[in-house]
Amino acid sequence: MAEQDLLKIYNIVKKYQDGERNFTGINLNEANLSRVKLSQANLSDASLSVANLSSADLSEANLSRANLNVARLSSTNLTGATLNRATLNVANLVRADLTSASLVEALIIRSELIRAKLTKANFSRANLNGADLRESRLGQANFSGANLTGANLRGVFGVNVNLERADLRQACLVKADLPKADLNHAELRQANLTYANLTGADLSGANLRWADLRGANLSGADLSEANLSGANLSGANLSRANLLKASLVHTDLTQTNLIKADWMGADISGATLTGAKLYHVLRFNLKAEEITCEWVDLSANGDHSQIYKFDSESLTKFFNQALPTVRLMIDVPLSLEANLALATLYHKIAQIHPILSHPPSIEIDSRRTILTFQVNRETYLFTIGFLSIFPFEDATPTQKNLINLMRQIQEQTTTQKARTQVLGSMAEVVAKVNDIKQMVRVTLNPSTRKFFESPTQTVLKNSSQQELVIYRHPSFGRRLKGSYPLPSEDSSNRQLASAAQLSVPQAIDFIDSFDYLN
Repeated sequence: MAEQDLLKIYNIVKKYQDGERNFTGINLNEANLSRVKLSQANLSDASLSVANLSSADLSEANLSRANLNVARLSSTNLTGATLNRATLNVANLVRADLTSASLVEALIIRSELIRAKLTKANFSRANLNGADLRESRLGQANFSGANLTGANLRGVFGVNVNLERADLRQACLVKADLPKADLNHAELRQANLTYANLTGADLSGANLRWADLRGANLSGADLSEANLSGANLSGANLSRANLLKASLVHTDLTQTNLIKADWMGADISGATLTGAKLYHVLRFNLKAEEITCEWVDLSANGDHSQIYKFDSESLTKFFNQALPTVRLMIDVPLSLEANLALATLYHKIAQIHPILSHPPSIEIDSRRTILTFQVNRETYLFTIGFLSIFPFEDATPTQKNLINLMRQIQEQTTTQKARTQVLGSMAEVVAKVNDIKQMVRVTLNPSTRKFFESPTQTVLKNSSQQELVIYRHPSFGRRLKGSYPLPSEDSSNRQLASAAQLSVPQAIDFIDSFDYLN
């Protein structure tokens, strides 16, 4: 180093020791500032290209827009430093401490940040294309909108890392430990995530097309509407994951753990699912064309104790099921007052019996109201039907029909599992009848009486789209003919008129068709 350069470094160090902090725009290219202390110094717009700043103290320094291309910053203390829009291309930041540093829109292309401390650092919109961050600490770091294409993040670790909308195409995240990471709408095409830990991560809307996720842990992760087409998830853990409306087209799910995952509305066309663990996985409203699956594991612990093998017919039926529903039709339009009362009543019923966990969808036209309850398990259809009618005057005949039906089913000697589950579920709700009736009496407002006294029809629909009418008021659908009975009509007449419509053999056939493998 030239004598002139040494003198410049000496003068800066002397000025700093004398209390000077403003060195904005200074030229220190190729300078040796190893172990120098410039904490809280203003080095904005400084030129430090190829400078040696290894083990220096630059904590809380201002290096905004500084040129640090090819600089040596190994083990440098940059805690709380500001490097917004700084240029650090091909810089050596091995083991550097960037805790709480700000590098917004910085250029860090092909730089080395191996084992760097990046906890709470802000890399928002920074360009880290091809950077090496192996085994770095990333806890609560912010990489939102950052460019990490081709970056090496092997073995990085940290909780609550923000990678929202980050570009991680072809990045290496092998064995990355990033629980609860925010990867919402991140770009992860062809990324390598083998054996990565992303438990509880938010990957909603992320693009994981052709990504390698073999053996990855995505337990409890949110992958709703994510694109996983062509991805390899063989042996991955997706238990309790949210895959609602995700694209799993031609995805490899061989031996994947999907226990209690939710993938309603997902597209699994062309996917391979042989050996997938599917205990308590609902298969409603899937798009499942031309899938490959020889067998699945339905055991609670995924221990192969309950294997289900397929032929072509059973495979199609297993993965192509519609969501079961209870449809309650009321022969009068819904008023604002009745709508408020209905919402209040169903909320209170759910507090007494939580199986009514979702509000109904509501359709209204000029003459009728239709309430549709989605049912997650077919064996709950009768129970939801029993609960949904409680606010209405037709509750008595509808519920008597159901109770009589259950008694007749119980009298038959059978070991059919679906019937046993239906009877058990109904027994639980019948035990709470008096509590719910009392609540309805107290809650109902006289101003909504017309709506709740109107004729109804209740229809159950199973996953095979079979329908079963459990009650139809004798005057239902005849309002335009002026044939409604008077409000004082004896409710026993309603019961007698509807009793013959619920065929016991038809109901048993309806129950026996349930899919109850889970």
